[in-house]
Amino acid sequence: MNKFKMRRMEPQMNADQKSFIGVHLRASAVSTVTLALMSSHAKPRILTGDTPTGRLHLGHYVGSIENRLAMQDAFDCYFLIANKHAFTTRADKPDEIRQSVIDVATDWLAVGIDPNKSTMCLQSEIPAIDELTFFFAMLIPFNRVMRNPTLAQEIKDKELGDKYPFGFPLYAVGQCADILAFRPQYVPVGEDQLPHLELSREVARRFDQLYCNVNPHTEDADYVKAGGLFPVIEPKLGRVKRLVGTGAPGADGTLLKMSKSLNNAIFLSDDADTVQKKVMTMYTDPKRIRATDPGETDAAKNPLWAFHETFNPDQNWVREQQDLYRQGKVGDVAVKRRLVEVLNALIEPIRTRRKQYESRPDEVIDVLRAGTRRANQIAEGTLMLAKKAMRQGFFDRRLTIE
Repeated sequence: MNKFKMRRMEPQMNADQKSFIGVHLRASAVSTVTLALMSSHAKPRILTGDTPTGRLHLGHYVGSIENRLAMQDAFDCYFLIANKHAFTTRADKPDEIRQSVIDVATDWLAVGIDPNKSTMCLQSEIPAIDELTFFFAMLIPFNRVMRNPTLAQEIKDKELGDKYPFGFPLYAVGQCADILAFRPQYVPVGEDQLPHLELSREVARRFDQLYCNVNPHTEDADYVKAGGLFPVIEPKLGRVKRLVGTGAPGADGTLLKMSKSLNNAIFLSDDADTVQKKVMTMYTDPKRIRATDPGETDAAKNPLWAFHETFNPDQNWVREQQDLYRQGKVGDVAVKRRLVEVLNALIEPIRTRRKQYESRPDEVIDVLRAGTRRANQIAEGTLMLAKKAMRQGFFDRRLTIE
């Protein structure tokens, strides 16, 4: 076998930068046993993740994190911090993105993601994802990418107009690679991510039909059995499809999704006083001037009740108070105070664990390093099989994380 070496040029780094993950790529034979271990697993696999835009909030919690926690024991879990995607709109803020990576990883550990059960990994240190992105980009027409409603909504919400970089629409293809590099069966997501998942499903079908000779009439669930490399993934939606924020509705009268950029979020790391302040100033029913006025209890119109319906474990209390609220027999203040208690009860254990990890930042990096090692084994195996299916598998190689 021809021998060659590939090593990244290492720039001069300060001590903080050296604490991050180092990756080296070397040529090496990968045994068929190793490949078998990579491609077969006793538990069904899931892949999901977050783009590091800051600390996580309650919308993340009910949209996906609850599902992740519930699936840790029964599934082979991979959780990806997609830090390269953050550059699509914040390329001029690398320090913020770096800090957000640490914040997201710390939040994951604080909510209960167990690195002994689940694999936490960093997108920028998994080069197979980039290579798969390039290959997948050849399978999707550009106009199909731009029809993605989530992409269009992001362009609108972030007021990008036609000034977005080429990498912005490309990240929709990159998400396909993020997912399919791990060949999962399921992807826990919020409802807004379903269009991205549908694109991944299309890519899997197209690749398997084109390079693995899978019959286009094959049922989605049977693509791998029919000889396909990539499964046609299934989404796992959270119990709340879309959590609204604490603020007023948008111009169209619809309550806005919880988002850091919209300044309407309650974060999993907020202290008790901050939670109280955000809840007590929460938008409710603008037509209700006095506590004796009948109030709106539709969760689609009043965030106060959207939060109670989502987070309050005593749903009998919620229904009773909604009846009183509609009749003008209970005021906003009393209902908000109860919500403060409910949210702080949920967040307090998370806050406590987060403080512990904040005092041990090296431990957070070590968790990412170990998880990224495992992730590269899977992703490199996928890439090797993909290139062989495409008749481009000339050399074997192995990644090492230092």
